[in-house]
Amino acid sequence: MFITFEGPDGSGKTTQITRLVDHLTAQGHSVLRLREPGGTRIGEQIREVLHSRANEEMNPHAEVLLYSAARAQIVAEVIRPALEAGQVVVCDRFFDSTFAYQGYGHGLDFEALQAITEFATGGLRPDLTIYIDLDPEAGLRRRQDDHDAEWNRLDALGLAFHRRVYEGYQALMRDEPERWARVNGEQPVEAIQAEIRAIVAARLPKRA
Repeated sequence: MFITFEGPDGSGKTTQITRLVDHLTAQGHSVLRLREPGGTRIGEQIREVLHSRANEEMNPHAEVLLYSAARAQIVAEVIRPALEAGQVVVCDRFFDSTFAYQGYGHGLDFEALQAITEFATGGLRPDLTIYIDLDPEAGLRRRQDDHDAEWNRLDALGLAFHRRVYEGYQALMRDEPERWARVNGEQPVEAIQAEIRAIVAARLPKRA
């Protein structure tokens, strides 16, 4: 099963993914945890370029191609082999981030993004995408208050950009409701995790 997590920066995805992976592993599942961009030697190098505050002049077209290059590498090198081996793959972000950030945030052409994504992934789609819903202003405030968080180039693009991204996620969920599960990110951490575990448990038996 391929599970992805999406949400505004600061929504708590990392914490929730850690707890879910630990829970699934304790239940006896073989679980592979990944992040995008990254997850491979090449992908981590691309991540550094994409997130560096030194690259603030990066053109959105270059940005989407770099994200997609990292995605192509992780799909071919890691995700497909893990799924074929019967593992549960849990990934922090996947192609929905491209549609939200580069599509809605930067206003890039959706047909072009779809073609690039199809090429990069070979048509691979998540079985379940969990969206942790949090107002973007609250998310950015959390990021700024968390001294351990990576404040990257995209975080610094401003609230108006992140509001467009947020609205993009709402549109993506409306377009494909059967794949998405929305969780209220304003809840306590334990309540969010309990809801996520229930959502995943309801899907896992269907694919067993």
